[in-house]
Amino acid sequence: MKSDRSLPALDASSFQEVDRDALLSPTLSDHKPRILLLHGSLRERSYSRLANEEAARILQKLGCETRAFDPAGLPLADGTDESHPKVQELRDLVMWSEGMVWCSPERHGAMSGLMKTQIDWIPLSLGGVRPTQGKTLAVMQVCGGSQSFNAVNQLRILGRWMRLITIPNQSSVAKAFLEFEDDGRMKPSPYYDRIVDVMEELVKFTLLTRDRADYLVDRYSERKESPEKLSRRVNQKSI
Repeated sequence: MKSDRSLPALDASSFQEVDRDALLSPTLSDHKPRILLLHGSLRERSYSRLANEEAARILQKLGCETRAFDPAGLPLADGTDESHPKVQELRDLVMWSEGMVWCSPERHGAMSGLMKTQIDWIPLSLGGVRPTQGKTLAVMQVCGGSQSFNAVNQLRILGRWMRLITIPNQSSVAKAFLEFEDDGRMKPSPYYDRIVDVMEELVKFTLLTRDRADYLVDRYSERKESPEKLSRRVNQKSI
């Protein structure tokens, strides 16, 4: 059978061959990697927040600039509009960031509602711009009992949905109430070592991808679609 190499369905004006220079030799930024940390509990002694605080210290040691979002006062998604100051604060931090850390407690075998609410307020698109697309993500969870991976597995699904580059490594801290001192600092342990591993990997992936992220996520299908059409499609209120 003769091979047919024609592509009648292809829009030639939108199709591009791989640009090796853009992919392999971009102009490299020299500013500190910008990492946003989100935690999923409002408790006064929130172990997801304490784990993130340890992660932030490690990230700063690795040369990053870090910011943490305080979810206190964030309304439920669709409970108000996006003009709410806490929603705007969260979205501004996401736009600022080049990578993120999401750390949730596991409750009833899932991430916390507060963690999901924060993610739900992060839009897939703002005026045709995707604020999370191509940025890096590390996922962690804290457990009240034995080690589990339900929350990080769910966070990975959401990271993929938000078009984030979710790194392979992850952290799950079992019996978190035993892993922190009274002053909130984490005790030396294999759980702490894993958080160091995860932050190392996050920084490496962020440095590797941040200057080529726009090219990595440049898609044929989206080159065919105008920003106005994209915005209408992803922001539609009903299917």
